[in-house]
Amino acid sequence: MSALMVNESVSYNELKELLQVTDGNLASHLRGLEEAGFIKVKKGFVGRKTSTSYSPTKTGEKAFRLHLDALEKMIKQSG
Repeated sequence: MSALMVNESVSYNELKELLQVTDGNLASHLRGLEEAGFIKVKKGFVGRKTSTSYSPTKTGEKAFRLHLDALEKMIKQSG
């Protein structure tokens, strides 16, 4: 989600390279985020090759910010 929050959209291959995960692992996580309504998927073509890109939804952006707020609160309380 953090990669998606700082980019307009990110391709599947860019995410795979950035996160250094297997196809199965990445696909599983992306499916979960999509089912939760946190990301939207755009499928298309670049030339003759298929291309899939991902971007956060408003719901996903809100959930991510709430998650960061909760982490910051935990860090402050442990210090």
